[in-house]
Amino acid sequence: MAKLGLPFYQRSDVVAIAREMLGKYLLTRLGGEGVTGGRIVETEAYAGPEDRASHAHGNRRTARTETMFREGGVAYVYLCYGMHCLLNVVTHGEGVPHAVLIRAVEPRIGVKTMMARRKRAVLDRRVAGGPGLLTAALGVGLECNGCSLTGKGIWLEDRGDGVADNEVVAGPRVGVQYAGWDARLPWRFRIRNSPWTSLPV
Repeated sequence: MAKLGLPFYQRSDVVAIAREMLGKYLLTRLGGEGVTGGRIVETEAYAGPEDRASHAHGNRRTARTETMFREGGVAYVYLCYGMHCLLNVVTHGEGVPHAVLIRAVEPRIGVKTMMARRKRAVLDRRVAGGPGLLTAALGVGLECNGCSLTGKGIWLEDRGDGVADNEVVAGPRVGVQYAGWDARLPWRFRIRNSPWTSLPV
């Protein structure tokens, strides 16, 4: 069980990083409720400034996107539709706004706490099978924006649970139709036949 270090995040190929995050473990220790988390089963890559689907397309710097321009290895958390916090992993070096959205995890650690946070009585994909669901299950809020992924609050681990290429489904990202040609890029990665991913679209 090795916590991922900064070299993992600070590489230039955000698409490769998004693919390699499948099978890694996303863990949190937040809210005084112990460690919660699980195996990452779905991700999306965003390669701003050249990616029209990215918040930072064209090197757009705002109060919200400023975190994306930090050196890779921090969390970028933002509010979607005014109600759901979404968790992204900032990659590349300082000044290059690349990020990977974590879309779904398979609950493995602190499962009862995750279910209680989500007010779910049944353990299924509705606990953490979507980017807004998993943040609620893991206790991630806007206060986590900019937090180091090598600290004690949010981190990723390699537990040797790799995912072979034939187990990966790559397809277009979700909800970015406005991005024109970039909306068709196959930068959404899911573990094939996993019951824990968000629903196919």
